[in-house]
Amino acid sequence: MAVGTPICAAEMTEPDYPETRRGTVSETLFGETIADPYRWLENDVRTDPEVADWVARENAVTDAYLETLPQRAWFAQRIEGLIDYERFGLPEKAGHHYFYTRNSGLLNQAQLFVRKGLHGEPRLLIDPNTWAKDGATALDAWVPSDNGSKLLYSVQDGGSDWRILRVLDVETGEPLEDEVRWVKFTGLAWVGEEGFLYSRFPQPEEGEAFQSLNYNQAIYFHRIGTPQSEDQLVYATPDHPEYNHTAEVTQDGRYAVITTSVGTDARYEIHVVDLKARKKHGWQGRALVTGFDDSWNLVEGMGSVLWFVTNKDAPHFRLVRIDAASKTPEWSDVVPEGKDILERATIIGNQLVLNYLRDAASHAVIVGLDGKPARALSLGGFGTASGFRGKPADPETFYSFTSFNRPATVYRMDIRTGKSEIFAQPELTFDPERYAVEQRFYTSKDGTQVPMFLVRSKDAAKANQPLPTLLYGYGGFDISLTPGFSSTRMAWLEAGGAFALANLRGGGEYGREWHDAGRRENKQNVFDDFIAAGEYLIGQGITPKNGLAIQGGSNGGLLVGAVTNQRPDLFAAAVPQVGVMDMLRFDRFTAGRYWVDDYGYPDREADFKVLRAYSPYHNIRGGVDYPAILVTTADTDDRVVPGHSFKYTAALQAAGLGPKPHLIRIETRAGHGSGKPTDKVIEEGADILGFMAQWTGLQVGGLPTDGSEK
Repeated sequence: MAVGTPICAAEMTEPDYPETRRGTVSETLFGETIADPYRWLENDVRTDPEVADWVARENAVTDAYLETLPQRAWFAQRIEGLIDYERFGLPEKAGHHYFYTRNSGLLNQAQLFVRKGLHGEPRLLIDPNTWAKDGATALDAWVPSDNGSKLLYSVQDGGSDWRILRVLDVETGEPLEDEVRWVKFTGLAWVGEEGFLYSRFPQPEEGEAFQSLNYNQAIYFHRIGTPQSEDQLVYATPDHPEYNHTAEVTQDGRYAVITTSVGTDARYEIHVVDLKARKKHGWQGRALVTGFDDSWNLVEGMGSVLWFVTNKDAPHFRLVRIDAASKTPEWSDVVPEGKDILERATIIGNQLVLNYLRDAASHAVIVGLDGKPARALSLGGFGTASGFRGKPADPETFYSFTSFNRPATVYRMDIRTGKSEIFAQPELTFDPERYAVEQRFYTSKDGTQVPMFLVRSKDAAKANQPLPTLLYGYGGFDISLTPGFSSTRMAWLEAGGAFALANLRGGGEYGREWHDAGRRENKQNVFDDFIAAGEYLIGQGITPKNGLAIQGGSNGGLLVGAVTNQRPDLFAAAVPQVGVMDMLRFDRFTAGRYWVDDYGYPDREADFKVLRAYSPYHNIRGGVDYPAILVTTADTDDRVVPGHSFKYTAALQAAGLGPKPHLIRIETRAGHGSGKPTDKVIEEGADILGFMAQWTGLQVGGLPTDGSEK
């Protein structure tokens, strides 16, 4: 594929944007008058005809523009070809059954299969593709009961965070009558074969399900064969409606472990319920950890001994255990903190499998229950390993390994020998050996060294040929970005572009200090890191000056919006997806109240000043030439409500930011991202890459970027 010259300003005509009513709403906050002329666009598109009309008119303009892009059809065809491969989820063993998901290629939703024995004949158990004509109703989480006779699963409709829980008889494949609603942000945990624990919120008021704040989450027990109205309240904190609660049950069924949090920070309280004593004492819990100071993640329980991974006194995490039945329980170290980040651990075959993160790439170690080192697992290059689930008595575990140029391969490992064999490997329609995956470290504004993965063809890497480059980032909520495969990104690489992923501060790549360095009063560090990544890519000749596109979703959408305001000259194209764009009102909708841990409180003056300084909606620089911008959101996003993107787009279009397009793509029957059907993934990917190619000079499919004949 060839690299062309981006369209120059003289050749551009600004799109004819729809007229957007400008209101007169303003507020005085800490002595400053804040205008919010598009407040009305916060209203729910499902119930407000004026907002629905605005969405329809914006989509019409965007669709008409995207139709003109000569690269779009090529990307749609190629993404479809790249995603059309057999994909397997990690098997889960229960009794003599093995459960796993499989997508034959272009199914909108993966199907769930079961086998009797590892090599038994696969039997289709659940096919979500029959649930909705548009493919937008998805199978979310699923958990088999201990003996594999029943399957508890959650249903996600239209991308919403709300879930419906149902139960299936595995032998017959028939659904039971059980149904549980108003479930959100939940764990699913069987209590023997009699029922399960789950978390739910009170039923919202009519018309408020997709916008009202989420308070008063509680844990309930549902007994199989009974209506939801008879579910038993297990754990709640009515004096603290802001607390969140989830439940897990140890594999031997001895303890229910309740984790309580306040916001998005990994700072928890832990209570345990002795299920053996339930008939005598009910759901009475015992506190093991109080104070919301540190992260505590349950590994497993064997009898009364519980193992946890924690960052208490260990920013890189350590493995500890405690006897929950002791009169005075005390924590003891099993595996002390090391240089790498201990992400998670499991007990399988009476050994511990430890999954570590080193410079944002995975490696794993097997040790005994006493923590003494046994052997390291070879995972093969930069990549991400996940899985390693199982029970203490299991002789095997399954895990997957993926990288930017390799879709996930699923392995079965004999825990006694550590030997791995392929359980499911995709047949590829491209050659992964054509692409070089490397890690660079660059210097941010304050001198901090920040890692970045870089992917491009080996020929381009060898020649150091400048390529149109897609730079992706997130930088928040203690979330680590690690190598993984995307058919959409591979289409960009096949077209001749480069892909870069920056591991910004605010993430979890280096533990607590890395996270703290990129949140609240330190949030500007994240933007500085991302800007420095762009400057590095241009300075090193990896991408030409007018060849850099940026992309990020959710908190990453905020990132893209903020850096576009701060350095509009640096980027050729920007795609903020489902972004948090109004930093003065984010805490007023659905899950937004949780995010104060990372962002701060808009109603506190010190936090307000920080938020006001970078809020994408409030810092658009009128009269300055901006890059081409394609905002994306969805009408059923009840995580980051679409009003963020609606208001931001209206402000962009009114600001006079030069002739490049500033458009919004609003998906219907979709949410924050999870559960999105394959056909929508292909369509959205083609629109975004076609847009980026147009403005970075990437020529695909033999077509020049201006659409003229060769």
